[in-house]
Amino acid sequence: MAQTGHDFIERNVGWMIVLTLLVVSFGGLAEIVPLFFQKSTTTPVAGLKPYDAVRLVGRDVYIREGCYNCHSQMIRPFRAETERYGHFSVAGEYVYDHPFQWGSKRTGPDLARVGGRYSDEWHRVHLINPRDVVPESNMPAFPWLDRPARSDDIEAKMQALRRVGVPYSDEDVKGARKALEGKSEMDALIAYLQGMGTALKQVK
Repeated sequence: MAQTGHDFIERNVGWMIVLTLLVVSFGGLAEIVPLFFQKSTTTPVAGLKPYDAVRLVGRDVYIREGCYNCHSQMIRPFRAETERYGHFSVAGEYVYDHPFQWGSKRTGPDLARVGGRYSDEWHRVHLINPRDVVPESNMPAFPWLDRPARSDDIEAKMQALRRVGVPYSDEDVKGARKALEGKSEMDALIAYLQGMGTALKQVK
């Protein structure tokens, strides 16, 4: 019996792999590329500003310490989530995030709307020893963050982000080191947390 094209592909693993990769790549591009031209995913929400130098360093501390392993930053559009955390997340809030910190695992609560929910002092105590404010917490303590924030590479970071579309001005870059003077890593992380989700106001 003559071998069909389908039989040929099934009997030749190399061709099967190549053609599978082509189909998956095409499907992925067809889903992803249109998002780059969709206004709701590329236009910042009203009031959104790039991270200032202090919050940018705080975000780096957040990533370095692995906070994203236990905390997501994306509220799904379901009643159970919006009642607990606030307005669901929208793409325009994350335009200046490189990379996104959405996450998918929640050992701890979602942090997308944590900004302004607690005082700076609450966050400080919570980071030094979480069980002082949340007795049942299994979050590790981060007392070592009470040390000077690194500032020697802040201009390079901001210039790199400017290349990918974050609208930092020359003044923002020049004033970055001064903004970090006297700041600890804990100060920077708290500033980052306090700004989270504040650009998009809760819909009443």
